Amino acid sequence: TMMFVILALFVAGAYGCGTPTYPPILNKVVGGIDARQHSWPWQVSLQYKSGSNFYHTCGGSLISSQWVVTAAHCIGSSYTYRVYLGKHNLNTVSEPNSVAISPAKIIVHPNWDSYNIRNDIALIKLASPVQISAAIMPACLPPSGETQAHGTICYVTGWGRLWTGGPLADTLQQAPLAVVDYSTCSRSDWWGNLVTTNMICAGGDGELASCNGDSGGPLNCRNANGSWDVNGIVSFGSSLGCNYYKKPSVFTKVSAYISWINSVSIKLLNTKMVFEKISQYTRYIKVQMSCHLFVLISVQYYKIVHTTILILI
Repeated sequence: TMMFVILALFVAGAYGCGTPTYPPILNKVVGGIDARQHSWPWQVSLQYKSGSNFYHTCGGSLISSQWVVTAAHCIGSSYTYRVYLGKHNLNTVSEPNSVAISPAKIIVHPNWDSYNIRNDIALIKLASPVQISAAIMPACLPPSGETQAHGTICYVTGWGRLWTGGPLADTLQQAPLAVVDYSTCSRSDWWGNLVTTNMICAGGDGELASCNGDSGGPLNCRNANGSWDVNGIVSFGSSLGCNYYKKPSVFTKVSAYISWINSVSIKLLNTKMVFEKISQYTRYIKVQMSCHLFVLISVQYYKIVHTTILILI
């Protein structure tokens, strides 16, 4: 049985997906930069417990109020984890609007192949739904099967190492990466047969790349509507270095796993826009949003009077 969490909001206060209240300041310079605070509000820090403390190990992306997507290789069966949302600086103990939530369930893709690095994706169900705010907001997911064109500029974010062998970043970093198409990335002098069509390559110019500690975090690409999709999950890179020429960062292609995501997290269902007549003067419009929140907009005399968001959990 699916439970409904109902949040009544005024239209102006309703949050969608992939549309940060504080839009990212997009850099085109060489090298990653500190991200604007809360400009990637779906970015999470996956942390493991050692002794009495928790330590950052991977990134992840919030895709609904209770589900996070990350990389399968980030998950170890013997560890205790927590998901920190709304974080900007990992060294700041208590940041306003940030919250740590334990996982209720972690589901690694059943065909995860750690030897060949195939199906490197996992879902984390949070123990309780997080309150959506300007600091914490889900990303949109791309349409099933979508492929980014060669040369598309996307942004990788995370607290990864600033350079090969260097320290983890304290502040969330962002860097632009150009998508490399499969026909190029699968060439023998690039990644060869290590990459598949269920992966995205980005970077490989010898200057910019995701690095250790970014694993599980998002490759963010802007969609036609202007909002941000999580198109990739940081999976692997070259042992020769974070920014080795012709060895772009490799991401799990999220659009190849939409069916699996939907099957695991029941609430991530697709629905077409429908009109349900409630009374003579009131209609409810059910709108399917790409962030997989279901929104009912109460319309009276064809004017929007309030918004109700229903989240299936």
